[in-house]
Amino acid sequence: MEFETLAIHDGQAPEPRTGAVSVPIYQTSTYEQDGIGRPRLGYDYSRSINPTRQALESALALVENGKHGLAFASGVAATVGALQVLKPGDQILAGNDSYGGTYRVFERILRPWGVDTRYGDASDTGRFAEGITPATRLIWIETPTNPLLKLADIAALAKLANQHHLLLVVDNTFASPYLQQPLNLGAHAVVHSTTKYLGGHSDVVGGAFITSDQAVYETVKYYQNAAGAVPGPWDSWLVLRGLKTLKVRMCEQTASAMHLAQVLEKHPSVNRVYYPGLPSHPQHELAKRQMRGFGGMISFELKGGFPAVERLVSRLKLFVLAESLGGVESLLCYPPRMTHAALSPEERARRGIHDNLVRLSVGLENASDLEADLVNALKE
Repeated sequence: MEFETLAIHDGQAPEPRTGAVSVPIYQTSTYEQDGIGRPRLGYDYSRSINPTRQALESALALVENGKHGLAFASGVAATVGALQVLKPGDQILAGNDSYGGTYRVFERILRPWGVDTRYGDASDTGRFAEGITPATRLIWIETPTNPLLKLADIAALAKLANQHHLLLVVDNTFASPYLQQPLNLGAHAVVHSTTKYLGGHSDVVGGAFITSDQAVYETVKYYQNAAGAVPGPWDSWLVLRGLKTLKVRMCEQTASAMHLAQVLEKHPSVNRVYYPGLPSHPQHELAKRQMRGFGGMISFELKGGFPAVERLVSRLKLFVLAESLGGVESLLCYPPRMTHAALSPEERARRGIHDNLVRLSVGLENASDLEADLVNALKE
């Protein structure tokens, strides 16, 4: 079956007792048991197991073409869950352009626990490979990255990981499972912030972990239950609802983003545009091979530095200044003081996150209206 059919049907069959087409919201914390040590159908406590969350986890695995899916209370919780395969003394090799919250986990949580992280440019597989040491156990990448929209060659990195007996974990949040399926390209596991494109409506916070590796799944599943960072049934249902329309949203948002990226690239007030769909993007050909489409995220640098950013923000009417991405409404983010504020100015400069950088999440508004809003705000 094709992606959109799987997203609507598999793992979400009508409820057998009543025939309810929409997965019921099992809003319960606990369950009556049939006897001591005999939970009915295995249901004992909703931190461990809940039918609504089970339906979501099954659907998440299917849309990423994996065997096992796990739902978490946030994308960061899913990230921490994925890293439970490590122990003190182990090392992560990570892409040097990644979400600030992930960097915070690496530096402020894992490093004090004795897990080291080395960083490199994952868009250059050869140079990135030079960062592998005898202590390396896991490769962590985003592709496209946040916020500079760099791409990493997943298949090449999977081959590298297998050669060195490492795990390759891909944060697929920016692309979504519709545009990119890392497991099909050889990755060992995938994480998502389901807050973003999978939920798609800016009304839920959640995360996901998907793998086909049984041992990795069992390790992360144990952590999920023991630590308890799970979504409630209502949040699970909201993400399930979002999955059903993922394809149509991604197609529309990708088309609008491509149009706006072309407009911005020609605008005299714009110094540089980062968008994988543009031929000027350094990994444009890789994006064509690796992705179904180029996504709804655009970053660009303004001439005039931070004052130009402030002027743009003050003039926009449709783009909302806000954290997050992937919803039906268009958002503008200023990474240096929002998503990547956890990084020092020196670290941001090393990564190329300059004070004139703006990030757009293109929503479902009419593309011509969004263009008019941007062009008007960019007037000198």
